[in-house]
Amino acid sequence: MTRRSDMGRISGFLVMAALAAGMAGCAATDGGVDQGVQPMVDTTGNESNARNRARIHTELAAGYFELGNLGVALESITTALQADSSYHTAHNIAGLVYASLKDDRRAEESFRQALRLNPSDPDSNNNYGMYLCQRGREGEGIKFFLAAVQNPLYQNPERSLVNAGVCARRRGDNAAAQDFFQRALGVRPNQPQALYQLAELSFLASNFAAAQGYLRRLSNVTPANAETLWLGLRVERKLGNSLAEASYAQRLRNNFPDSREAEALKAGRFE
Repeated sequence: MTRRSDMGRISGFLVMAALAAGMAGCAATDGGVDQGVQPMVDTTGNESNARNRARIHTELAAGYFELGNLGVALESITTALQADSSYHTAHNIAGLVYASLKDDRRAEESFRQALRLNPSDPDSNNNYGMYLCQRGREGEGIKFFLAAVQNPLYQNPERSLVNAGVCARRRGDNAAAQDFFQRALGVRPNQPQALYQLAELSFLASNFAAAQGYLRRLSNVTPANAETLWLGLRVERKLGNSLAEASYAQRLRNNFPDSREAEALKAGRFE
């Protein structure tokens, strides 16, 4: 789960936090797909009081994290861990909170403890991988994304495959990134981040027809933002499609006049 509204910058990582069913439909960043996961809780009625208290406060912490209220999220996750320090999901959420607070020592400790308690948990593997990639440890991070994908119970492996692709791009390995994004589309053919990333990679490789195809698929999945309109404009410009280029330009100017992409268009900076 992320705190970006709508699609935001769709080239970013997909974060996941385990929430209660009532929260699981919160803000989507990939054109309508829920960024949460189903709650990993005991549904048999056999939860201990301590585990139940830890779960409730972990759900609250995840909700506050989603809203960007890191102070209250930290209070809630501290209460959860005081109730039951063996609850791996609480450590996972703690890692996200501490990472957002730039407390890398506690963030790393939290993610590692979550994985000690449940090594195959896809959420913890994904989020720790994201944390590592954001700190320049891309090779390590990709290993954790792939560990998440290997869990046969993981309901949304395409999310971690997209993250692995973003991470590979950060280290300059566009070939590996393309493979990860294609694998993500193999799981979910209309995954928006994968479509955008492949369109951008195709553009960078001067394969403008392929870029155009990915963007057309993307337009059927989610509303355009400044980023996708700008890429579409440049693709059509390279293909010599002046009418399509003009259409993209008009939409960019009208819908996102204050965006950096609109500023680049105004200045004629197309590269």
